[in-house]
Amino acid sequence: MGKVRNVLFIMCDQLRADHLSCAGHPHLQTPAIDGLAARGVRFPRAYVQSGVCGPSRMSYYTGRYMTSHGATWNRVPLSLREKTIGDFLRPAGIRVALAGKTHVLPDLEGLERFGIEGGSALAALMQAGRFEELDRYDGHSPPGGESGYADYLRRHGYDSADPWSDFVISADGPDGPVSGWHMRNVHLPARVAEEHSETAYMTREAMRFIEDQGERPWFLHLSYVKPHWPYMAPAPYHALYQAAQALPLNRVESERAGEHPVLAAYRRHEESRSFQRPDAAAVVRPAYMGLIRQIDDWLGRLFALLQKLGRFDDTLIVFTSDHGDFLGDHWLGEKEMFYEEAQRVPFIVYDPDPAADATRGRVDERFVEAVDVVPTCLAALEQPAQDHLVEGRSLLPLLRGGGGTEVAWRDAVFSELDYAFREARLMLGRKPNECRAIMVRDDRWKYVWWQDFRPMLFDLANDPQERRDLGGEAGHDGVKRAMEDRIAAWLKGRKTRVTVDDAYVAARTNTHRKHGIHFGVW
Repeated sequence: MGKVRNVLFIMCDQLRADHLSCAGHPHLQTPAIDGLAARGVRFPRAYVQSGVCGPSRMSYYTGRYMTSHGATWNRVPLSLREKTIGDFLRPAGIRVALAGKTHVLPDLEGLERFGIEGGSALAALMQAGRFEELDRYDGHSPPGGESGYADYLRRHGYDSADPWSDFVISADGPDGPVSGWHMRNVHLPARVAEEHSETAYMTREAMRFIEDQGERPWFLHLSYVKPHWPYMAPAPYHALYQAAQALPLNRVESERAGEHPVLAAYRRHEESRSFQRPDAAAVVRPAYMGLIRQIDDWLGRLFALLQKLGRFDDTLIVFTSDHGDFLGDHWLGEKEMFYEEAQRVPFIVYDPDPAADATRGRVDERFVEAVDVVPTCLAALEQPAQDHLVEGRSLLPLLRGGGGTEVAWRDAVFSELDYAFREARLMLGRKPNECRAIMVRDDRWKYVWWQDFRPMLFDLANDPQERRDLGGEAGHDGVKRAMEDRIAAWLKGRKTRVTVDDAYVAARTNTHRKHGIHFGVW
């Protein structure tokens, strides 16, 4: 094995940290992902910067927290001002490509302001977050012209103007096709054959790219749309697991007493009310597990190709998710709230460098954040660190040279939410600029600041399942003040001088006399 030349950045959508066999799931088997963990390091305490697809992914792609990059929701474009991993690597001659989902929205106002014409190659690149889109497919609606998936389906006999809705997320019911948008139907097999499903299609696109690149350096973001809803799995994966094999629901009636106002509003959302049904988890969770097993099987094929091509010798691999999924836990559907089920994600890094041999197979309990991916990739590829922009930390010191505890590391993680686009805002009578929340979590405590509402507080040592919110109870005043201070210090540390780096500043410090400027002289 040798120096890192390529990066494979694999992301699942809405995959919980506890739904891998290497993470302890008693029934869901993920041998390919487990094998990657055995080759690398698994970080079981990895957290996203927001429990929402868009802002979470923008933190992964920029290395910056949501407060800094400003794309606070799925419908908020990433400003053209913000640089992504594509901006950092393309000048070095590394091809930066995407197969799958990004949730990047084009900053059309920025393109117009800078005079970048639509239809140009530059405009296409800027609209895509500086990824070269091999096939862009976000998986929430019928694929458009940015993806070849719809045409691929038609070529394989799925005769429909909308084969995604009619076959990929539909099943055959007793009276005709039924939709996977209705979770009650996801115990049925999708009408699409497994080999033509979303996961199969996108994995083959990634494999084709890797083969075609040969010895030329690349960064590939393979971004699966599953196991995100619609939770419709193709046969045989729809029936691999039974309800008894799913993890037990983490919810108790006492959670509903004195609940936080924003949390109470979220529990009134339709997805939460659906998951509150006594039969919902038993239907959805087995399908969710099947979708994960399908991803693992296809990753097994991809990893076999990497082995055949010798790419395990020179490719850094990161495997993670953009957030988790409640699946009924805490009386919630979807994600967003600051419980572990949504904020903590699987995170595995394989480093081919021989300096990482001593840490192979290690489970490292130190805190990791989504913003660490960009600096890790830059360091592995020996590219400039972009310290004036990037707010995460390279994980190489934890991967190489034994990854010892002598490395000074963070003792807390942070995540944010802007719920302005959600129905909860209307329920609470809030204005769009009154919907912010910030979480800080350390070894013992999880604290959430809510704009104009009381905080939430969980004692993770005595309540690891987060069933008792202490934020509204008397006591713990010292803990609350300390956590507020941590959030304040974190906010003050955000990087705002984004147009020049520290070297630029250092080279121009106290140099005014060289330019004939002699102010203040007596």
